[in-house]
Amino acid sequence: MQSELIVDVQSKEVSIALLEDSRLVSLQKEARNISYAVGDIYLAKVKKLMPGLNAAFVNVGYDKDAFLHYLDLGSQFSTYSSFLTKALDSKERNLPSISATQNLPDIDKHGTVTDLLTPGQQLMVQIVKEPISSKGPRLTTEITLTGRYMVLIPFSDKVSISQKIKTSEEKMRLKQLIESIRPKNFGVIIRTSAEGKRVAELIHEMKTLVKYWDDAVAKARTSTAPALIFEEESRIVGVLRDIFNPNFENIYVNDEETFRQISNYVNLIAPERKDIVKLYTKDEPIFDHFNITKQIKSSFGKTVSFKSGAYIIIEHTEALHVIDVNSGNRSKAANDQESNALEVNMRAADEIARQLRLRDMGGIIVIDFIDMAKAEHRQKLYEHMREIMANDRARHNILPLSKFGLMQITRQRVRPALDIVTAEQCPSCFGKGEVQPSLLFTDTLKEKLHYLIDDLKVNDFVMYVHPFVDAYIKKGLLSIYRKWRMELGRKFRILPDQSLAYLQYKVIDANRQEIDLKEEKDIESSATKNKRKAKHRNNQPEE
Repeated sequence: MQSELIVDVQSKEVSIALLEDSRLVSLQKEARNISYAVGDIYLAKVKKLMPGLNAAFVNVGYDKDAFLHYLDLGSQFSTYSSFLTKALDSKERNLPSISATQNLPDIDKHGTVTDLLTPGQQLMVQIVKEPISSKGPRLTTEITLTGRYMVLIPFSDKVSISQKIKTSEEKMRLKQLIESIRPKNFGVIIRTSAEGKRVAELIHEMKTLVKYWDDAVAKARTSTAPALIFEEESRIVGVLRDIFNPNFENIYVNDEETFRQISNYVNLIAPERKDIVKLYTKDEPIFDHFNITKQIKSSFGKTVSFKSGAYIIIEHTEALHVIDVNSGNRSKAANDQESNALEVNMRAADEIARQLRLRDMGGIIVIDFIDMAKAEHRQKLYEHMREIMANDRARHNILPLSKFGLMQITRQRVRPALDIVTAEQCPSCFGKGEVQPSLLFTDTLKEKLHYLIDDLKVNDFVMYVHPFVDAYIKKGLLSIYRKWRMELGRKFRILPDQSLAYLQYKVIDANRQEIDLKEEKDIESSATKNKRKAKHRNNQPEE
């Protein structure tokens, strides 16, 4: 299986697509200016206590108060609280050391939040769930710092090893090594990717993670709550860290700065594979080039088709996701209803497992498969679903089919589900039902080109249009496009973009920044009106 990673960097967000044999299996979108992301550490202030919920609402600067449950304080909260009070209140120049901090007894598992927290108290908290719907972030005071090979846990004293490392010899080697290099009062979770790694690599990452902690504490001392005190150096690299696989054939990136960041990261963790990172420099949108845009359009709608006319319908609610499996026109394909139902359900299970990863669906998922009379068929479907979900990195639990033919799945949810609207609003009427004549659209484009070149003095740019429009203006030997270039100059280009709707366009300058023609036109129009008013007041004739 050939795996490729495609990174599309835009001005406001970064999209990372994972392809397996050119088929889209995972898509992540990260806003470039995102706040309150999982893993971020804040200096926060307790706002109010809720004894009925055994939790506290905490101010981290978000418009909704964040939620901190008693069980998320961590067993070592007493030691953590003692250290934090000393760190924030101390007038000494040097930071207090965790290694020199005395360990206090674990807190009572059945205690209450009012025993440990008070309104106005300052805490170092970490985001474990991003804001979802109307809910604020969910927090923990059990801080973890994640690296490629290990996870560092301050105020802990335990070393754990990933269960995916199979050989007992390697487990013993890693445990003995980490025990010898970890600072006192720091716990460690050894990740699967540490298997077979050299001592120098693990020591380097351990020192890096300890420095992250020291820097966060130092920043907390000089900050006023609420304040962000730690985030990933590069959010793109942070996303890549969890999905990177040395078996990737290629990683294509369309931004030079991001290309350098990813190249440095791959060179650090897998120097022998550094050549797989490649800079994409073509003018054609990178997702169009790799046929990702079309796959997004066909995979994120309410109805998703798969083999031989069968399809699934996906509905999202506040509490759960519901998936209905339909045979479509396959009802005549098999010899009998039972075998047809089994075949459709097995193929539907493949597509549903892909959709869960693709949309990052979490919480409760209920699947209504086609009814099957035979118990062995229901068991076969259950085992098949477990097998194909084994590669899903998110924690999940699958229950066998109920007597009503329903399968229930719970899947870890730390971010909102990726719900991309594939239906396109008419760019000409914006839902009003009336549009300007499409035949005149070429006149509109020519007017915009004149405005860009003559008024804004922009010569080197690319105008993107719908593929149908692109084909129309370029047809024939003496095409409309050729005439425009002869009349206006040859530095601009017009290219197709599958993500655009019909009669929609956008312009990208030489610095890959989008030019907002509507905004520019409004500014120019306003300036012209003001100029005319001034001339009228002075009784000057217009030019």
